[in-house]
Amino acid sequence: QVQLVESGGGLVQPGGSLRLSCAASGITSRFYDMAWYRQAPGKQRELVVSITPDGRINYVDSVTGRFTISRDNAKNTVYLQLNRLKPEDTAVYYCHASVGHSGHWGQGTQVTVSS
Repeated sequence: QVQLVESGGGLVQPGGSLRLSCAASGITSRFYDMAWYRQAPGKQRELVVSITPDGRINYVDSVTGRFTISRDNAKNTVYLQLNRLKPEDTAVYYCHASVGHSGHWGQGTQVTVSS
């Protein structure tokens, strides 16, 4: 079955950087969308950025210019580079894959931005 495992979260000061990774296994299709979501306590899960198999990318306005998504299809891995982090970026970040008719979630990785 499909499994997604996130890593790279941590505690950073405002203005700092992190690089998140999402390693996927069990995906046999060549065509699947990947995305990063985030969720703070008491808030709805929010789509941060998505990337299609051919590289089309959409960011939410609040992270445009600060976050960068990329994917390595040979490794079935997607990355999210977080730069110039702000306290409001604090959340659990989740990886998501859309494969055919199915959606799959990782367990999440905590990002905390605090002085």
